[in-house]
Amino acid sequence: MKYTQWVIEFANGFKISETVVTSWIIMVGLIVVAFLLTRNLKPVPTTKRQIMLEYAVGSLRGLIHSNMGDDIEKRMPNIFPYIGSLFLFFVCSNLIGLLGFKSPTTDVDTTLAWALITCFLIYYEGVKAKGPGYFKGLLEPVPLLLPLNIVGEFARPISLTFRPFGNILGGTVIMGLLYQLLAFISSLIPNVSIPFLQLLIPVPLHFYFDLFAGCLQAFIFIMLTMVFVSNSTE
Repeated sequence: MKYTQWVIEFANGFKISETVVTSWIIMVGLIVVAFLLTRNLKPVPTTKRQIMLEYAVGSLRGLIHSNMGDDIEKRMPNIFPYIGSLFLFFVCSNLIGLLGFKSPTTDVDTTLAWALITCFLIYYEGVKAKGPGYFKGLLEPVPLLLPLNIVGEFARPISLTFRPFGNILGGTVIMGLLYQLLAFISSLIPNVSIPFLQLLIPVPLHFYFDLFAGCLQAFIFIMLTMVFVSNSTE
């Protein structure tokens, strides 16, 4: 079975995968929602929409400050929109599978791209804060550990890539097998043409694999991002 599904193919052989199309749908949806939520904002909130929006933004800002320090906005003014955008895109990528789309998180290319962007941010902020001396940390605590420290640097993007990919893909595979099993059991019941078992039993599992696990993996990813970036600038 082919894992990658091409949904758009041009005459010159250029192809666009289902993952890319789904990612575009998520980005467009987030842009539209952000536009609608930020219209007609007042200095003093007077609507429930603005109150909830300010509460969500304040909570995320407080989380970033508690993990990266109070002077984070002076050192990295763009870290707040990056962490917020990454979290929202991550969560939506995990939850969009409930609507029948292929979750971009089940494609290793997506999680690899997130991990590489985060690693680039780590090195960029580290060199920005410490200069070339940032890489002297590879020789600590003793120069003999240089090979192990280099291996650790390569392990960081690998870990960031395969942790969410493996967890979300594993849940997707389990749910797929469960649906096939329930369809088979329903077919054994005489005079029943509707696989009714598929309508009830998977619901609580969807709450766990898609909602809980999806949000948890997104939270873990941004927490690791904040910790790694913060450590690189200390």
